[in-house]
Amino acid sequence: MPKVTYIDVDGTRYDCEVASGLSVMEGAVNNGVPGILAICGGSCACSTCHAYIDENWTARVGPPNDIEDATLDLANDRKPNSRLTCQIQVTDALDGLVVHVAKND
Repeated sequence: MPKVTYIDVDGTRYDCEVASGLSVMEGAVNNGVPGILAICGGSCACSTCHAYIDENWTARVGPPNDIEDATLDLANDRKPNSRLTCQIQVTDALDGLVVHVAKND
């Protein structure tokens, strides 16, 4: 099972096993990672699962699609490595992914 490391806004690390096929958001919610609010339940409509992909992983994760890009405009403190975790599907290729949780209010 792939491992994803979530780092919350306080710097606390959460090393989690996330089943392939789940979203990075679902992995955070299932493992009790604080800060991933996921108010819309993963429909790419609210930006409350906003996170920053670690720079070593941005190329492998890839860029947002047009709908996600538009929704990210609603996010607090958007950066070039911002993504909505509901839009990233966990695969074996993402084993070791590091995600920095954004301040989601």
